[in-house]
Amino acid sequence: MAIQHAVLALLARGPSYGYELKSAFEAAAGPQWGPLNIGHLYQILDRLSRDSLVIAERQAQQVKPDRVVYQITPAGRAELGRWLDEPSPRSGGFRDDFFLKVTAAARSGSAQIVRTVLSNQRGHLLRELRNLDGLRRKAADPVVGLLLAAACRHVEADLAFVNDAEAVLLADGGALLATLAGSPSEIAASAADASSPPATDGAGPARAAG
Repeated sequence: MAIQHAVLALLARGPSYGYELKSAFEAAAGPQWGPLNIGHLYQILDRLSRDSLVIAERQAQQVKPDRVVYQITPAGRAELGRWLDEPSPRSGGFRDDFFLKVTAAARSGSAQIVRTVLSNQRGHLLRELRNLDGLRRKAADPVVGLLLAAACRHVEADLAFVNDAEAVLLADGGALLATLAGSPSEIAASAADASSPPATDGAGPARAAG
């Protein structure tokens, strides 16, 4: 996740220090992101410093310990501009824990296991959607509202996948599941057969035409 670029974006507005950056990030990203670990933030700032994207200046305070203030460099602004100019691919592709869970349930051959997995996920997603929608309605910051709306869209898409899985795997009373169940060697052999080109006996179109 490009938290380092979000930090650069905050520093592009002016110099800041660790805890102030933490509060600013959490306010800008909204509640759906969750709290930013201060230790992780300092690791990011150290990396940005090593890469010469920010510079750190220690400032003395009368009562409290010295404060380290960070400021973006020209190289940091260039990197921020590069990041903003590029599209954002899905960071994890389409690899997903729930998809693997559906795969395992389907390969078990048990309609009850599939129903349980899908029902549990649907209940979780509906609770998440209600929570996100409540946060979205309360959001005073329009950008945070947009981010929460986007989160709702993602959950709605996940719910649609649950419905699709239910329609495909359970519509025939479990007949399909019986064909999917098998040992790893059987599954691998089936996949190999499916990927092999069809055998030809020489009776192609040219021969048939003659």
